[in-house]
Amino acid sequence: MSTVGETMSPVLRRVRAYFAPVVRASETPTIFDAAQSGGFGLDCPPAPWVDLGWIDGFVRKCGTKVVALRSGAPATTQMQVRTEIEATVSFQFESWGKAQLALASGTQQMNLLKVVSGAASEGSGGAAVAAVTLGSGSTATVLQVGVAAAAGFAVGGLVAVDVDYVAATGFVGSGLSGAYVRSALTDVDYVRRVTLNVGRIASISATTGALTLEAPLLAGVPSAAMKVSGVVGFCDREGSSFFQEWSGLFVGEGQQGERVVWFYPRLQAMVGISEDVSASLGGYEKARLAGAFRALPVVDAVDGETVVCFRSYVAG
Repeated sequence: MSTVGETMSPVLRRVRAYFAPVVRASETPTIFDAAQSGGFGLDCPPAPWVDLGWIDGFVRKCGTKVVALRSGAPATTQMQVRTEIEATVSFQFESWGKAQLALASGTQQMNLLKVVSGAASEGSGGAAVAAVTLGSGSTATVLQVGVAAAAGFAVGGLVAVDVDYVAATGFVGSGLSGAYVRSALTDVDYVRRVTLNVGRIASISATTGALTLEAPLLAGVPSAAMKVSGVVGFCDREGSSFFQEWSGLFVGEGQQGERVVWFYPRLQAMVGISEDVSASLGGYEKARLAGAFRALPVVDAVDGETVVCFRSYVAG
C-alpha cells in the first residue's frame, strides 16, 4: 500500500551551501520559506542569500537529549521529555573566497587593505591607502568613484565598501556584522578591514571611472557615507574573540528533481580555523576550508516552538 508522496530515498549528488545575514543586535535571522522558494535555481538564490558553492563531507548531528519521566513503585516510564536541545553541522568548502573564509574562520575575517608606501608592517595589514568617496548614482553593482580615483583600481581587483570608523563600540560592518568593538579604536579604516561588503571589479569605465562589480554587494546599494578601499587579500586571526553568526541554507538535489533543504536560522562556528589538505592527482594537494557549526535557537511564529533547524523535502 503506497502513501501520499511516497518515493525512494533521495540519491543526492552534491550539497550546495548558501548564507545570509543575521542582525546581531536583535538576533534576527534571514528566514527561508521552502514553501515559496524551495525550487529556486541553484545558481540564483533568492535575495539576500549568497551562494557559497558546493561543499563536501556534509554531516548533521543531533545532540538533543531525551529522558524518561518515571513515577510509581516500581518506577515506570510515564512520558518522555527533552532536557537539552543541541544541533551541529560540519562540512568542507570546495572553493575559497571572502565568504567561505569568513564562515570557516568563525571570527573577524580581515580584509588586507592596500597600504601606503613605507607603512609599518602589521600582521593584519599596515596603514591603508586613503579610501575613495563614492559619488552619486552608485548602486550595489556600480561604484561611482570618478576617473582620477579609478586609476588606483584594476579589473579583477577586490574592493571593500563601508563607512569610516568613528570611535563607535558594538557590532560594526554593513550587511553583516564583521566584528564587535569593545573599546574605541583609532583606525579610521577598521570597518572596511572587517566588512563582508566586498566585491570584485569586472570592468572600469574610461569615461566616468565607474567600477562595475561581478556581483552585488552584500549590503545592497551603498549609503552616501560609505567609501571604497582596495583589497589585496584576506587574513584570518586564530585566537580572536569575536563569534560570527549567520543564517545557513544547505540544498541537496536528488536524481529525480526532488530536494532536501536544511535551513539553520542561526549558526555560529564551534571550532577554530582549520583546513583539510588532501592528496589529489598528480601529487598535488588540495586545501579545503573546514568548519563545524552550532545551531542557535529561534521561535517559530507559527506555533511559538523553539527551533534550531528546519528540514524540508521538496518533491520534484
